[in-house]
Amino acid sequence: MESAEKEEISVEDEAVDKSIFKDCSKIAFYRRQKQLLSKKSTYQALLDSVTIGKDSARFQIINEPAKVPLLAEVCGIEGNIFRLKINEEIPLKPRYEVPDVLTSKLTTVRLTSCPGDTGSLVLASGKGDLKCHIMANPFKVDLVSEEEVVMSINSLGQLYFEQLQIPPKQRTTKKNEEDASTDTTQENQEELGLWEEKFENFVDVKVNGPASIGLDFSLHGFEHLYGIPQHAESHQLKNTSDGDAYRLYNLDVYGYKIHDKMGIYGSVPYLLAHKLGRTLGIFWLNASETLVEIKTEPAVKYTLTQMGPVAAKQKVGSRTDVHWMSESGIIDVFLLTGPTPSDVFKQYSYLTGTQAMPPLFSLGYHQCRWNYEDEQDVKAVDAGFDEHNIPYDVMWLDIEHTEGKRYFTWDKKRFPNPKRMQDLLRSKKRKLVVISDPHIKIDPNYSVYAKAKEQGFFVRNHEGGDFEGVCWPGVLS
Repeated sequence: MESAEKEEISVEDEAVDKSIFKDCSKIAFYRRQKQLLSKKSTYQALLDSVTIGKDSARFQIINEPAKVPLLAEVCGIEGNIFRLKINEEIPLKPRYEVPDVLTSKLTTVRLTSCPGDTGSLVLASGKGDLKCHIMANPFKVDLVSEEEVVMSINSLGQLYFEQLQIPPKQRTTKKNEEDASTDTTQENQEELGLWEEKFENFVDVKVNGPASIGLDFSLHGFEHLYGIPQHAESHQLKNTSDGDAYRLYNLDVYGYKIHDKMGIYGSVPYLLAHKLGRTLGIFWLNASETLVEIKTEPAVKYTLTQMGPVAAKQKVGSRTDVHWMSESGIIDVFLLTGPTPSDVFKQYSYLTGTQAMPPLFSLGYHQCRWNYEDEQDVKAVDAGFDEHNIPYDVMWLDIEHTEGKRYFTWDKKRFPNPKRMQDLLRSKKRKLVVISDPHIKIDPNYSVYAKAKEQGFFVRNHEGGDFEGVCWPGVLS
């Protein structure tokens, strides 16, 4: 008889040790942005550089200490969408832009310039009920809908853009002498992770040096935010001021903790904000590691005793500030103006496409675990469903069905006749799915590896060779 005092195993007992992954304090580009943004160096828009074309309005942005111009582009897109892109005007080499997420060439709406205050530019889209107010100094953008400011960009001055640099070893002596007075010390370079970043035994070499970007968005009147999956957190996004930011960095974490902001299997840099009568969306198109900070200031009502009879009826509206930070790339953000949740979903699907219609069998029950041992095991599990009259449509096999964990192979001892096994399932209108992870075991005698290497299909490391890692098959590419 089991002891009544036996301890129950909880989800927490299965949780992975988080110390093996980075938190914000260990991420170099996060530290740099926090340290340098505290110095309050501001950007200003050069409105005398504005050009308005058929598809967009363009103008320069400059940061006084750096004196390096950025090029900003504002586009109006069909369906009440604005797009803001900020890039180096003349980068050393093209910065990475995500090539294959947007569905097709987007239909733009010509922006028109409207009268504005001195030191500002007003761009109207379509019928003019949506406007972008661009303030010059400091640079700021207000998104105005029906004369109400619903979103502000860079109102907190957190625009951050690191220009690509020539590696120190390639700089000429003269250039080094010119930079000597302003260059960081070797100690600071290591602390800030400018050219390489160390974590435990891993060294991440930054070939182009620091290249991170960041920007803040203030959502006026909004307290409820959702999105940026995947995180095992509450449905409504939480404030991050007392802890780690939401991290968009894909991790295969077997025992992840619930109510935690660390990234897990996927990353979607899209969130929506909702209040009574209005929903907005932000789609931050960037494929590099991204951190998202959220801070909500709830609405405040003043009482008679606090402010007197006149102020008793006044109310300070709520506001949520969202700060996006990415390790590299450019600033490319889509503002989805709603106004309803349905409109935001339509706007997002217009950009990225809709979900493909799934095959009918995929909608049924799938039987999956790690791991069925052999053909007899599969046959027994399948028979058990029949015995208990439980319908199911798909049986899954994990990696142990393979020969030495080589994908696209079968273990000849455990699964000597996979065709017969599949015919058995097919006779009952059931299907078989086998796992194929996106990593290949390094083995010159393994045809899949040999062909992929010959044709140069593997991800490259910073030295130009095949990137190698470790997972279930051992060393792999």
